[in-house]
Amino acid sequence: MLIANIFKAIILGIVEGITEWLPISSTGHLILADEFIKLNMSPAFIEMFNVVIQLGAILAVVVLYFTKLNPFAPSKTHEEKQDTWTLWFKVIIACLPAAVIGLPLDDFLEAHFHKFLPVAIMLIVYGVAFIVVERHNKTKAPKCTSLNDFTYKAALIVGAFQLLSLIPGTSRSGATILGAIIIGCSRYVATEFSFFLGIPVMFGASGLKIVKFLLKGNSFGGAEIVVLLVGMVTAFVVSIIAIKFLLDYIKRNDFTAFGWYRIVLGIILIGYWLIAM
Repeated sequence: MLIANIFKAIILGIVEGITEWLPISSTGHLILADEFIKLNMSPAFIEMFNVVIQLGAILAVVVLYFTKLNPFAPSKTHEEKQDTWTLWFKVIIACLPAAVIGLPLDDFLEAHFHKFLPVAIMLIVYGVAFIVVERHNKTKAPKCTSLNDFTYKAALIVGAFQLLSLIPGTSRSGATILGAIIIGCSRYVATEFSFFLGIPVMFGASGLKIVKFLLKGNSFGGAEIVVLLVGMVTAFVVSIIAIKFLLDYIKRNDFTAFGWYRIVLGIILIGYWLIAM
């Protein structure tokens, strides 16, 4: 049983590592994957696993951008350290909408939207949104091409867009990247800021899930710890590859292909849902 769960955790870790950073919804894909690759563990653990596994993915950003995000790096000048602190303040500002509005809605959204059909619908809706936005911006030059030009107002707006990702299938990275592009950021700036915004958001979401899991009387046995760690480590390794791929990809391409992927997958899943009814 444990070996089977470890194998499934590896598959789910791969899914998380790829989909967390590409704008195609990691939580949505994990919910969908649960339809076909179900861990032989309690529903409470599976629910917690699908969120906490994101810690492995976010650690990949911390490792890849450690120097850039470290305001105490000895190699940085005083001005560079100030810029790093400013970046962190912008990230905190962008987190406020999720903290103020998202947290009170967490239980409601989990009960009503962490389901197969809403995920499929959101995949299609935001797939269309990406295609429309990219076509609209095709001949427009971005106004913001550096994180130093990214204002506090822009951070707050992107934070508001992040609220859209509370519904599974939307994609946290997808919503924030889309929002940043709409207000005039380059794809590269939009993507990097989305990465950095994910650090406090995912640590917070994971911590909240673990606390709720324990407060409901659940506990971590040896098998649960092993499965969770395997999923997180797998997500970390795959995330390193996915992040490097995405940053290289957007230097030469837009997000249209991801929009079409979301639409096709959403249609297939709705078809599956109708057949399985």
